[in-house]
Amino acid sequence: MALWGVPSLWAVNVIVARRAPGVVEPYTLALGRWAVAGLLLGLMARHELWAQRQAIARVWHQYVVLGFCGMLVCGAWVYVGAKTTTAMNIALIYSAAPVLIAVGAVLWLGERFRWQQAVGVVVAMVGVVHVIVKGQWTALAQVQWVVGDAWIVAAMVSWALYALLQKVWSSTLSATARLAAICAGGVVVLLPCAAWEWGQPSTPAFGTEALGLVLVAALAPGLVAYWIYGWAQKVLGASRVAVTLYLGPLYAAVAAYGVLGEPLGWHHVAGAALILPGVYWVSRR
Repeated sequence: MALWGVPSLWAVNVIVARRAPGVVEPYTLALGRWAVAGLLLGLMARHELWAQRQAIARVWHQYVVLGFCGMLVCGAWVYVGAKTTTAMNIALIYSAAPVLIAVGAVLWLGERFRWQQAVGVVVAMVGVVHVIVKGQWTALAQVQWVVGDAWIVAAMVSWALYALLQKVWSSTLSATARLAAICAGGVVVLLPCAAWEWGQPSTPAFGTEALGLVLVAALAPGLVAYWIYGWAQKVLGASRVAVTLYLGPLYAAVAAYGVLGEPLGWHHVAGAALILPGVYWVSRR
């Protein structure tokens, strides 16, 4: 049940992304987010990390690659892309991530995928698109693609790679310790990018509001969501867990209604009626 809450935590990132422009730059926000999350995780798993320090050092490159995919590309690049693209485009692009993960898990990891799960993928995808186009399917032909879409496409592909690599590179570390090590890799690759931002004259001063956004992003869509996702992959497999990402647009619509005052329509209800059963069919044992 905890897995079903992950997309709601990631929906918080939509709110953070909308508040960030003019307050904190993308790489600085991502760096702060994962530095705080990594510090907290490191404190919780400090004894295990110290005991496994030699094993971690032997595969340090894995944590740098995972940090690049999961923290830099899927973190900062989403904030960069959100400056010029629309929420509809972001949701449309990201709705393809579970398909990539499911196909990759079958072809690359050898996971079994029954016909009921395939039906669940299709049904959930229909629900996602229904929410995105607000029940007006002809709107698909009116989508305008801009430069920000390229950043989101890269983030979507990188997320699929991040999910699959965690299964390819198996680890004896607990979910907490492993995520702490990945955060360390993410901080390493984010530091040069954030340093470049700090040298730009247009970069706003880091104030109280920026600190608040960093802390919110670190705790909800960062620490808690990534920990549950990594733990669930070990239990259910990459393809099953990936389809819960279809809940993202639905949860984001609810968050926009409750926090930003955006209208909630019948297309959200109809989409939920498709997305929730689809996710259940794919994620059930």
